[in-house]
Amino acid sequence: MLLSVRELEVYYGHIRALNGISFDVDQGEIVALIGANGAGKSTTLRAISHLVPVHSGSILYNGKNLLEYEPHDVVRLGVAHVPEGRRIFGNLTVLENLQLAAYNRQDREEIERDFERVFALFPRLAERKSQAGETLSGGEQQMLAVARALMTRGRLMLLDEPSMGLAPVLMQELFRVLRQINEGGTTILLVEQNAHMALKFAQRSYVMEAGSIVLEGPSKQLADNPRVREAYLGA
Repeated sequence: MLLSVRELEVYYGHIRALNGISFDVDQGEIVALIGANGAGKSTTLRAISHLVPVHSGSILYNGKNLLEYEPHDVVRLGVAHVPEGRRIFGNLTVLENLQLAAYNRQDREEIERDFERVFALFPRLAERKSQAGETLSGGEQQMLAVARALMTRGRLMLLDEPSMGLAPVLMQELFRVLRQINEGGTTILLVEQNAHMALKFAQRSYVMEAGSIVLEGPSKQLADNPRVREAYLGA
């Protein structure tokens, strides 16, 4: 098991955001967390990256408890986080954003190969590598955020609302590339408001409500679940 989360609790002040959730992600999988705003999906990803204090529970990644590591060490261990809202460095160029993501790597030849890889996956970024990030379109900024995560060489990619604000054509293109990334060996844990897209993209999914996991199973099975169809699929 690549990622194993057990009895995870997170509080914001006196408000409990995660109610002792447990779930697993195996090597090579695409797993989705779906649910309404405020369900605790983004908090779950932030807890895995150790960006928020965890009250109790454990997060084992490749046998190591991530709660014992600082956020930058979590990245070094192989967890790449693509945050909600992209969070690229707008005053830096595309190339500089990518170089910054590889700052703690010493394998120069492999870094050059990774530049070639991300520019092959995202030709638009290759065309705009000297442009400042803030001049890119929303879709291009999302591509840059994913490309930046790839430059860390992580085995697990945490994706937080990657389709937010994207036109349908760009969303389809982004998920096509994410599928390629997964087929190349990267495991994906996806948080996605678009339940249709998430259930289509992921092999397994978990449904979150008010900080708890209320349903889980193969995505195709959940897509046929009357409760999921009514609450998240508009059926």
